[in-house]
Amino acid sequence: MIYLDTSVALAHLLAEDQAPPERLWREVLISSRLLEYEIWTRIHARKLTHTHSEDVRSLLGRVALVELSPAVLARALEPFPKPVRTLDALHVASIDFLRRHGQSVRLASYDSRLTEAARAVRIPLYRL
Repeated sequence: MIYLDTSVALAHLLAEDQAPPERLWREVLISSRLLEYEIWTRIHARKLTHTHSEDVRSLLGRVALVELSPAVLARALEPFPKPVRTLDALHVASIDFLRRHGQSVRLASYDSRLTEAARAVRIPLYRL
């Protein structure tokens, strides 16, 4: 199972130079509900709502979303081995929640600060 970070989703949606490989989309994808909010916020900020809405909905339809449950939020409040940004703490807490429930999860991200936070708690990375 691959935890899809917003940086990868946006790279795909916006056809950036650093786009994820096609093999990623054949994986079982999961992310925090934050993914939905982060994507739409960026799409609206770039005034791409009319041109990208269908693609956003299609991408989100392929990803199982973990809710920000009390257990996830409680984990995000706990200390991390290294300082983390707020949203990164919520993403790492979501992955940790999945792992505590027996799921094997790797993180797909282009965000170096998020990958550092994940490595610090021994979350394996998906090679992009």
